[in-house]
Amino acid sequence: MGTSWSARVVSPRPASDIRAAIKRALDGVIAEMSNWEPDSDLSRFNRAPPGQWQALPADLLQVLDAGLAVARASGGAFDPTAGALVDLWGFGPAGRGALPAETEVMAAPVGWRKLEISETRARRTADVRLDLSGIAKGFGVDALARALHGLGAGDFLAEIGGELVGAGVKPDGEPWWVELEAPPGARIAPLRVALHDLAVATSGDYRRFFETGGRRYAHSIDPRTRRPVANGIAAVTVLNPRCMLADAWATALTVLGPEEGLALAIREGLAVRFVIRDASGYREILSPALDEMLG
Repeated sequence: MGTSWSARVVSPRPASDIRAAIKRALDGVIAEMSNWEPDSDLSRFNRAPPGQWQALPADLLQVLDAGLAVARASGGAFDPTAGALVDLWGFGPAGRGALPAETEVMAAPVGWRKLEISETRARRTADVRLDLSGIAKGFGVDALARALHGLGAGDFLAEIGGELVGAGVKPDGEPWWVELEAPPGARIAPLRVALHDLAVATSGDYRRFFETGGRRYAHSIDPRTRRPVANGIAAVTVLNPRCMLADAWATALTVLGPEEGLALAIREGLAVRFVIRDASGYREILSPALDEMLG
């Protein structure tokens, strides 16, 4: 996944057993959903002719189904078929080249309605390319948690690339307290939450970006405009029982921006913190669900 993982686990099981279980879970996610692995199920799906139904593993189908649900709810702000745009702007496996021409941007195939799922199989009805980087890492966190539960470990804090899930309590009986991620240099009050059967994911324009011609291009792509977002959002953090959904919603709300994003968060009952960058610095907005959660 191009990042690191860590886990703090309260368990009598040997650490070697725990590491092996986590590695099996994450290797399975990579084998199914990685764009960087040419033999992954996702890469093979992208190479198959459009219109051809393909049998896919249950986990991959689950992620695709969840991605399409968030795409529908967000009006396409989240789009699992935006792989061609991700590659074009230099955030895919091939890396960055020159800025894409307008003709290339407009010609890139994209559209979540061109992806269909039927029971144990899926197909593309056009030559769109899947990219699950906005949801698969969250699913990986959920898979890591399931692996730990499978070992009988009910008390842990685990993370992949800064996306976390917590269950149970620490040995001292305290919950797993974590401080929500904020952009570097943002002077906003720290916000701590207890992760008790809860996951958290953050999307931020400071994580992956490049600058050229005096302009900053962040890795979050708006599939509707076909360009990197530039709407004042510095970071969006979502808390949800499932990290897969926290991950996807963080991506969608980043694309939508402060006003549309907050409206959708309210409509969906999502616990969200928006960090917004403007001429005066940084400010934060909390959704009503997060405000209530913090008490």
